[in-house]
Amino acid sequence: MKKAIIIGASSGIGAELARIMSNDGYEVGITARRIELLEELANTLPTKTHIRQMDITKTQESMDTLRDLITEMGSVDITILSAGTGFENKGLDWKPEQDTIDVNVSGSTAIMNVAMHHFLEKGSGHLVGISSIAALRGEGACPAYNASKAYLSNYLQGLRIKVRREKLKIAITDIKPGFVDTAMAQGEGLFWVMPVAKTSKQIYKAIRRRKKDVVVTKRWKLIAFILKRLPK
Repeated sequence: MKKAIIIGASSGIGAELARIMSNDGYEVGITARRIELLEELANTLPTKTHIRQMDITKTQESMDTLRDLITEMGSVDITILSAGTGFENKGLDWKPEQDTIDVNVSGSTAIMNVAMHHFLEKGSGHLVGISSIAALRGEGACPAYNASKAYLSNYLQGLRIKVRREKLKIAITDIKPGFVDTAMAQGEGLFWVMPVAKTSKQIYKAIRRRKKDVVVTKRWKLIAFILKRLPK
């Protein structure tokens, strides 16, 4: 049976991917801070499900937890990093900036490190990071969020270069969603806010095809094209 771990599966895209992959025959490991939501989700999944409470800002604890989860599952084919946070912070208060960095940079890197070491030892695997279209440009209303997503995309690119140079059978996928109807979508006047189910289906399609760099949903590819070419 195929096996996948989803980090940040208590709600939104992470929870929906767990449903999609379990329905497609995956044995899944799901982690998040809110254990009660993971338990509710696990009760709805048709395949064997492993649950771990995890706060990725506690980096060493999270790394140990992920290693234990991989050991319990025997081996893992795919690890999906869907945990993330972000805030509108026009006043440049330090706490929101720090929280964003702790989750999206430090915590995410710790998780990817454990996943990559497992795949390197195994000789194969697939690491998926849920970044954001925000990675393409800085934003004055939420500078740490956009910068942290740019870091995540760049880090994934670096890992992809590493495995290609070493001719390893490890796929690295960077998913850049536009606005999705989750708690992460903040601010007024948001447009083209996509349903979680539709976005997650497109993400899973990209995962199955082992795509490298993907913008979802399809209409957001137009925005990505424009953002890359707008004058600074």
